[in-house]
Amino acid sequence: MPEVIFNGPDGRLEGRYHHSKVTNAPIALLLHPHPQHGGTMNNKVVYALYNAFVKRGFSTLRFNFRGVGRSQGKFDNGQGELSDAASALDWMQTYNPNAQACWVGGFSFGAWIGMQLLMRRPEIDGFVSVAPPANAYDFTFLAPCPSSGLIVHGTADDAVPEASVAKLAAKLGTQKNIRVKYRTVEGANHFFGSHLDPLTEMVDQYLGESLAEAAANRPGLPPAAVAAP
Repeated sequence: MPEVIFNGPDGRLEGRYHHSKVTNAPIALLLHPHPQHGGTMNNKVVYALYNAFVKRGFSTLRFNFRGVGRSQGKFDNGQGELSDAASALDWMQTYNPNAQACWVGGFSFGAWIGMQLLMRRPEIDGFVSVAPPANAYDFTFLAPCPSSGLIVHGTADDAVPEASVAKLAAKLGTQKNIRVKYRTVEGANHFFGSHLDPLTEMVDQYLGESLAEAAANRPGLPPAAVAAP
């Protein structure tokens, strides 16, 4: 899990990167919670997502937004953090020019940034959005949502009511040409606490199903890229 430093729009950004041994492996970028509420790339949910993608053969990057850890710059209310995410994806693509697929994942504030990045970067094939703050941020920009993905939320989340996320998922689920799966973790609060294992299992299962489907549609895809090592 080597440490990496790369250039962002407002200075250097700090990250942790795993490069897959699979030739032309898919790539995944993971985004952390709100910087002003203790969010970092070492958040337990982000770390769990990171490991889930690594397990499935992805080259995977998680990084600190501007002003967090050793990343330079100051918090910019989402606009600058979206630019940071775009720079991180650019960095990944430089080292993975022939990646078979591109995914973005995020938790809470990071889920909101990730979904905005999804709209701006047509090369993103899929997403995993954990506890998207649908009650606090506007998600109407997903009109339409360009890619299929997974939304996971805890039923005991007192920061983001489950009903607001279910409404968002239902709206996205009505759109044509994509499939958005919505899963809940019974009893989990916003930070998932003792419920990280069921969250990780849901994400791993979804990645396995998605990669298997991609392999079926693209016969030339190496088997190692669609199954857990």
